[in-house]
Amino acid sequence: MWNAAQYLKYSDERSRPFNDLLSQVRTEDVLRIADLGCGAGNLTRTLLERWHGAHVIGVDRSHEMLAQAVPLSISEQLEFEHADIAEWSSKAPLDLIVSNAALQWLDDHAGVLSHWVQMLCPTGTLAVQMPNRFRAVSQVAIEETVADPRWATLLESVGLHRQSVQPMLWYVHLLQDLGLTVNAWETTYYHMLTGDNPVLEWLKGTALRPLLERLHDEDKVEFLAAVGERLKESYPARDGVTVFPMPRMFFVASR
Repeated sequence: MWNAAQYLKYSDERSRPFNDLLSQVRTEDVLRIADLGCGAGNLTRTLLERWHGAHVIGVDRSHEMLAQAVPLSISEQLEFEHADIAEWSSKAPLDLIVSNAALQWLDDHAGVLSHWVQMLCPTGTLAVQMPNRFRAVSQVAIEETVADPRWATLLESVGLHRQSVQPMLWYVHLLQDLGLTVNAWETTYYHMLTGDNPVLEWLKGTALRPLLERLHDEDKVEFLAAVGERLKESYPARDGVTVFPMPRMFFVASR
């Protein structure tokens, strides 16, 4: 369901949380890394800029995204694999697992994180970042549009929702119970976007993808017009710039 070109339209804004997450990974003795939910692979490749001698594997279940990632492969250093990141298992213990803006798409976060932690070596680190905008006005605009009788039946229970991400303390306690030391924080990025309806363009690359996938072409046009009208009202432009607050949560947890 992914469109790499649409997702990468705001690549600069999407890369900053990834870099902020990795800035809190303190260990330099890293030889095996997995990027779970690697997407188009452009950020995965930057891992080698810091850990030059590491072997990195990027994992994603989107064929569309992996079509962009695979050409970035480097023999014996960087490879990409098609798999469900909730079930994928490493062939050897990992020094670092990175998951950037992917966990929110999965169910059973307790089970998934427990599985990921089991793949870490005795001194391994898990670094995760997720958007946390699911109680913001952008989500309200999506939910109100989905509730429209024209689409309500078809789109019921599809896509992200208010329970897609748990409160931060929930993750901290879970990771502590799994035996990890936790560094956790939350940040709101204020993106300065331009264009006619840039918040709609942003969400077309992420949250709206599974909804659009369910609709016929003619319904997609009407749906996008309806949600776009709500988003434009919720995020009005000022002097040609739309401010889009994006809350995100981060945790770096180590054995």
